[in-house]
Amino acid sequence: MAKESVPSGVQAIDRASSLLIHILEADHPPLLSQLSSAHELPKSTTSRLLAALERQGLIKRDKTGAYFSGPVINRFARQRNQELDLVTRMRPILESLAKKTGETANLAIAGNGFVELIDQVDGRYLLGATNWIGANVPYHCSALGKVLLAYGAVKIPAGKLEKRAPKSITSRARLLEELEVVRRQGYATIDDELEEGLVAIAAPIRETDGMILGSISISAPSPRLTAKQFREIGNLIISEIDRAHTDDEKKVGAA
Repeated sequence: MAKESVPSGVQAIDRASSLLIHILEADHPPLLSQLSSAHELPKSTTSRLLAALERQGLIKRDKTGAYFSGPVINRFARQRNQELDLVTRMRPILESLAKKTGETANLAIAGNGFVELIDQVDGRYLLGATNWIGANVPYHCSALGKVLLAYGAVKIPAGKLEKRAPKSITSRARLLEELEVVRRQGYATIDDELEEGLVAIAAPIRETDGMILGSISISAPSPRLTAKQFREIGNLIISEIDRAHTDDEKKVGAA
């Protein structure tokens, strides 16, 4: 009897990926025997690959031995659904802010090591209308990130604070002082901290229980948005978010 070959490297990844896709796309959770037969693999090989996926939290088995999506994938799916819901709810606010200020409005949530920008509405100006979605934006040198740090949505990343621009805060003590200012005034600002010549103001999005869901910002070139306007813009963002919450509560009450 020939000795069974043990998959390794790219082959093992390909086989495990195929099994995972099968499980995720199946109309009914498949059994080991069904997966083995469908992919023309020995049961022992299939079992080892499935065990590896299960250890990583990508799949789980029920009491009958059938396989279905695991906690890691379920958590990812929930987060993406929440993001889509947040984008839908906050899009009118971004549009209103962009229209009222003429500047770029952004929506962000806490990401893995960086601010995760998930929606953007450009203002009426071409100059300064950078697409920030997908960019690696550090927490400490962005207004959106400072809000998330200040209100505990994420912790200050370990290690050295990167200097992205002339006025980037690189001292942890100085950053802590800045975050206290954010909590006191209700909004965060940057001026030459992410990019030279870029300013931004951001405020938090809170759930009804006070939990921070994300942050919304207005950004522009510094010649067009001066420090004298920071408070006005900060209060405008806060009022727009508050108005949206009030509208949501009215809809719930009328339902």
